[in-house]
Order: sequence, then structure tokens, then C-alpha cells
Amino acid sequence: MSSATRPEWATIPNLVTLARFALLAPVCVLLWDGPGTLAVVLLLVWASTDWVDGMLARALDQRSRAGEILDPIADRLGLAAIAATLALADLLPWAALVVIVVVDLATVVLATGAALGGRIEVSFLGKVRTAVLMTSVFLLVATAAWAPDLVGAGRVLVWIAVGLHVLSGADYILRASRAPRAASAGEGPPSRR
Repeated sequence: MSSATRPEWATIPNLVTLARFALLAPVCVLLWDGPGTLAVVLLLVWASTDWVDGMLARALDQRSRAGEILDPIADRLGLAAIAATLALADLLPWAALVVIVVVDLATVVLATGAALGGRIEVSFLGKVRTAVLMTSVFLLVATAAWAPDLVGAGRVLVWIAVGLHVLSGADYILRASRAPRAASAGEGPPSRR
């Protein structure tokens, strides 16, 4: 099917994003059973799909509005589910999970409308936050599986990532609260007419 006849959402990068959703349940089950080599590898594959879908979207020129919406949902839902699993397995502090979930809920309630309306986009801080959060969670799981004496260091990295998560969430909420005023003041993108 040519790009002219395929639906806008039917792209290879979006398929990779959907694979991230599909991998989430097996990752959580393995983490619940106790981090081992298979859990570490599958978590790494899950996290790498976030980088792969973006790289493919740029390389294949297959950016899509569906991908712009699905990718952050896959990130937020996946990280929340993995963090919850790690908290239940006594690897992640419950306080870190609470902060992650509260920030995500606040961002959904206060910034989703602006994001879906195209008035705000993913920020550099948001990308860094996601990368650091995924990396710290991966390192926490890897230390639990292969170097239990370093789990404390992994938790410190998670707390740094949680701090970035708070900053990024506040940034999205602040930009969303300003976006409608900027658009109504005529500072938004020009009309396509």
C-alpha cells in the first residue's frame, strides 16, 4: 500500500509503538516474579522501542499525528505500570511511585487538551526526563538482577529521574496554561486559509 493510499496512522513507527504496548504485560509479569536476565533484556527491548519509533519516524519520514499522541501515552502508561510493579516487588520506593503517578495525572488533567490541540509539543526537558526515567528504572532492575549490592545506587538514580519528572510535568502544565492566551492573542500559527 503506497503512502498516498494508506491511512495516516498506519506507519512503521506506530507499529513499533504498539509493540511497546504489547510488551508491557510480559515485562511486568517478569518483574513481579523477581528481576532476572530475561526481565532485564525484555525491559531494555521495551525501553528501546521509544528511541526506535522516533528514529524510524524521522528516517522514513513517517511522522503522524497518531504517533505524536500514542508515543507519550505508551511512555507514561508503561513507566507507571513498571514503577507500580517494582514498588509491589519492593524495589522502588512507594513515594517515588506516588510522585510519578500524581505528576502524570496532573499533566493529563491540565495539559492534555493543549497537547491534543497542537498548542504545545514535546519539550527537550520532556525527552530528557523520559530518557533518564527509563534509564534509571532499567539500571535499578539490572542491579537487582546482577548486582544487588548496587540497588541503593539505582534508587538514587530513580529519585533524580523523579525530580526531572516533576520539573517536566510542571513545565508542560505551565506551557499549557499559557498556550490558550497566546493563541487568542494572535500569536499562534497562521491560518491555513
